[in-house]
Amino acid sequence: MNAKAKGSKRELKSMRLLEAAGYSVTKSGASLGLWDLVAVSATDFVLVQVKSNRQPAPAEREQLQDFRCPPNCRKLVHVWKDYARRPIVKEL
Repeated sequence: MNAKAKGSKRELKSMRLLEAAGYSVTKSGASLGLWDLVAVSATDFVLVQVKSNRQPAPAEREQLQDFRCPPNCRKLVHVWKDYARRPIVKEL
């Protein structure tokens, strides 16, 4: 499986988890933006960067942390290890 397909598969798994938690989720097209997923609920919203087997590089992590958003927004990183059923979730 190539890296792009693997990334898309992980994004869809994260998307399903958020939808099960009651969020409406939009996947970023071609992943050209800073965030892979944007999830909205009645009370808050979540920005998610999805990774496979590793944390974001320090420069990318700094960009994610510096991203300005309203107080009711959470910034998350989902790290999917191979064969895992759930991601490791880190809040920024």
